[in-house]
Amino acid sequence: MDPFGHPDLVRLGRSLRNRLDDTLDAEQSAARAAALRRRTLRDRLLDSEDRTELLLLSTDDGHIYRGVVDAVGVDHVVLVDGDVERFVAIAHIVTMEVR
Repeated sequence: MDPFGHPDLVRLGRSLRNRLDDTLDAEQSAARAAALRRRTLRDRLLDSEDRTELLLLSTDDGHIYRGVVDAVGVDHVVLVDGDVERFVAIAHIVTMEVR
């Protein structure tokens, strides 16, 4: 007879596994929320570069820039629209729209 095949142990094991799974889900959700709260505009621009997303950026001087992120520096982003390349200072970005 298998001592670990006892019905009480099977039920206990299942219960502990369910609790562990619930705890893991809660921890992953909390980590995801914390990461989103700490994310900066530069981090989002880096994501856009990886995804080759089309952006519309408006700046504090009223200009709107459109293009795909070609590069992200420490303090600027490079947008390419056709054969036009624009460097936009991250500190001057007011809004960002992702298309």
